[in-house]
Amino acid sequence: MRRTVGIIDYGAGNLSSVQRAFHALGHRARVTAEADVLDSADLLVLPGVGAFPHAMERLAAAGLDRYVTEAARGGRPLLGICLGMQLLVEESEEQRLTAGLGLVPGRVAALPGGGWHIGWNRLEVVGADPMFRPSDRESVYFNHSFAVDVPLPYRAAVARAGVELVAAIRRDRIVGLQFHPEKSQAAGRALLARIVEALCAEGGRA
Repeated sequence: MRRTVGIIDYGAGNLSSVQRAFHALGHRARVTAEADVLDSADLLVLPGVGAFPHAMERLAAAGLDRYVTEAARGGRPLLGICLGMQLLVEESEEQRLTAGLGLVPGRVAALPGGGWHIGWNRLEVVGADPMFRPSDRESVYFNHSFAVDVPLPYRAAVARAGVELVAAIRRDRIVGLQFHPEKSQAAGRALLARIVEALCAEGGRA
């Protein structure tokens, strides 16, 4: 089924590549900061590159922090990608302690040693969620220096880069991906397709 994806434009996202990824799956993808346009979307996507405090400032300046939290708490499907996933949790220590959207319990901290995790790593799926299960052992593309720590019930997948990293999270109809599905070739496209259909299915997951 063709869906409408609302890609939230707050000035801190790699929007064109994300939009192309959804177009390639046959969905409509609209990049916008306008609430009335986002209201018509079946799925909201929060992308992001850069620093957590700046991203939260940009969201707040546009009133999109409030829009996203109200939409997600009201049951709207929401996907966060890379920094967008980090923004979903309660707080980050990047640059300074900054509150996040608070949609998923958790905290963002620097990778051990202050290094970067760049390149392809295999996913290890946690649990039996049919959205993620087919991605077990698939390789996807990462590029980040901060990582999310969330309680086990919200972990959908992990990856190993010297230490175990949370690669994907889920809370009801809210999903976050630390990696870039739009840059992860066939594995990323397949996962995006499952996320769209699963989150947009009537009623979602309890």
